[in-house]
Amino acid sequence: MHLPIRPRRNRRTAAIRGLVRETELTASHLILPVFFHAGSEDQAIASMPGCTRWSLEGLVREAGEAHALGVPAVVLFPAVSESLKTRKCEEAWNPEGLVPQAIRLLKKAHPTLTVITDVALDPYNADGHDGLVSDDGRILNDETVEALCKQALSHAQAGADIVSPSDMMDGRVAALRQALDKEGFIEIAILSYTAKYASACYGPFRGALDSAPRFGDKKTYQMDPANGREAEREARLDEAEGADMLMVKPALPYLDILYRLRQSSPLPLAAYHVSGEYLMVKAAAASGWIDERKLAMEQLTSIRRAGADMILTYFAKDAARWLNDGQ
Repeated sequence: MHLPIRPRRNRRTAAIRGLVRETELTASHLILPVFFHAGSEDQAIASMPGCTRWSLEGLVREAGEAHALGVPAVVLFPAVSESLKTRKCEEAWNPEGLVPQAIRLLKKAHPTLTVITDVALDPYNADGHDGLVSDDGRILNDETVEALCKQALSHAQAGADIVSPSDMMDGRVAALRQALDKEGFIEIAILSYTAKYASACYGPFRGALDSAPRFGDKKTYQMDPANGREAEREARLDEAEGADMLMVKPALPYLDILYRLRQSSPLPLAAYHVSGEYLMVKAAAASGWIDERKLAMEQLTSIRRAGADMILTYFAKDAARWLNDGQ
């Protein structure tokens, strides 16, 4: 006698659903991106409701609260004074600059917190680009890589655990690894933005840091959203150059890319649930048409399901609370 197949047996109760659940999401999978500035006041960010541009004191407090909830790491994004932005980006490797100050304070206050730093020139660049710009408007690859090495070294010297180049210049992972090793920072890991797409989802972030390009766009160095095989090529190059972890950015429009890299790369994978993805949830929730908590958790779970070992998300603190409460 033919017996009917009934998959619903495995969905009958919450306990059974938990026993057969394929994808696990915990606070330990989350990384909190944090914005900060040199001022003494914490500032609400208009383009990202619920996010703050922290003072250094506020940054230490915010990171401590996230860490207490089980979030193991933060990634630092400085809002640099306009007066410090130049075409040569010298402030990017100032050993007494905003990022080194923040690293030292965080590591002193929270020794077990993992501190990740963004390695790119756009916060310091009068032109607003991730790389140095020639007089005729070209992004200079090799000259930028030299500057990034100095920037990464200043972060390592201050106590950063992981440096994360987001610039998409060719050859920067190998150069960073060589520069770090030469100075004795062999234990500092490199989390490479391997597949960073020229996405429309970055607008709120640029508003938070006032880091939009002053001319043109970033399509000569960030990837074409139409390309998938190119991401696999970038991943192979980053692996060969010494990257310790790879990243896909943004996350949700590129879950297929994340899945492809999960199938082809043995390295840990990160995905960045970026500002535009965050703001879409916030705006839809503010309209009353969706449940913010349910949608945010569904999105984060989908990113894990696609293959991410870690997720950079502005929902990190909230998600950790929800997970601790039992979603």
